[in-house]
Amino acid sequence: MKQIRSGIYALCCLCGLVLYPGLSGWADSIADRIILPPGFHIGVYADKIPNARSLAAGPAGTVFVGTRKEGKVYAVMDEDGDYRADKIIVIKDRLTMPNGVAFREGHLYVAEMSRVLRFRDIMQHLDGSAIPEIVNDTLPDKRWHGWKFIRFGPDGALYVPVGAPCNVCEKNDPRFAAILRMGLDGNNLSVYARGVRNTVGFDWHPVTGVLWFTDNGRDWLGDDLPPDELNRAPTHGLHFGFPYVYGDNDPDPKFGTQIPKGRYTPPARLLGAHVAPLGMRFYTGKMFPKAYRNQVFIAEHGSWNRSIPVGYRITLVRLENEKAVDYEVFARGWLENGKVWGRPVDIEILDDGSMLVSDDHSGRIYRITYQP
Repeated sequence: MKQIRSGIYALCCLCGLVLYPGLSGWADSIADRIILPPGFHIGVYADKIPNARSLAAGPAGTVFVGTRKEGKVYAVMDEDGDYRADKIIVIKDRLTMPNGVAFREGHLYVAEMSRVLRFRDIMQHLDGSAIPEIVNDTLPDKRWHGWKFIRFGPDGALYVPVGAPCNVCEKNDPRFAAILRMGLDGNNLSVYARGVRNTVGFDWHPVTGVLWFTDNGRDWLGDDLPPDELNRAPTHGLHFGFPYVYGDNDPDPKFGTQIPKGRYTPPARLLGAHVAPLGMRFYTGKMFPKAYRNQVFIAEHGSWNRSIPVGYRITLVRLENEKAVDYEVFARGWLENGKVWGRPVDIEILDDGSMLVSDDHSGRIYRITYQP
């Protein structure tokens, strides 16, 4: 990945299209700055995607990309099959926080702040003619933690989280601080998990089908509290503690004195405080060594108000018998001497086993490969 074709990109403003004769010199720069385990390599898969957030792999070398601040959804095209972007298309703009994207049976699903859209037969409408259908428009419209991450579970349902509309609070509406699920047509909306402050990434264990998700802890308890979390939800109806407890059932200073009766599910793994874990994926490819198979990779977006910044990296949680036994850094370097030049958001595994990582700070997508 260190040699990426040089060239000049051309932007067609009318059709929202970016053509890539090549990605000049970025590969060498990225490879020199990001530290990976021996045998792993990183380069730029796509550039010039402002606020690139959630990723969803589609057919024919297409990756769909959501944004939070830009209001756009992109299709990133690898037309010649060399695992480098050749073209970027704006599928739709002027949306409200279209962070979440998911692809199923030829259709693209997009999660805005208060609704889920569907673009039918999206590959036939990459010319800007795609007209979205409303799947469900009954989600809360609060902007605080209002951006959504969506994925289809092994049960065929669409899972949609709704973050707490605050730093820490208690709401009567059961949809807040929860993971919801719905049918393909938006029907049968129900709460799957409660007490989840703000998850922006989840995946299902490739063998057991159990849901795992990241969760961002509250702010303003100092540099080292509370820990962010990786959670495991083997069944629906579990409560993960927010706003009453955090970490290993430690009481929240404001709401911990009014803990209602009930049992809270502790995290599968405590992560660093304020590292901001967002996207996570089980590695299911065959390119990486066998020791990485079915292990958890997490994109840590990085702290925003810690006195000494932390995060800005990709971490690995190793599992044994579906129990988290280790938490280690896999890729680092987006934070250099206290200065930030990149913030990982989401992870996607391509069909060749390589890993894509989105970065909403630099507007890039990276590709990580393994070749000893």
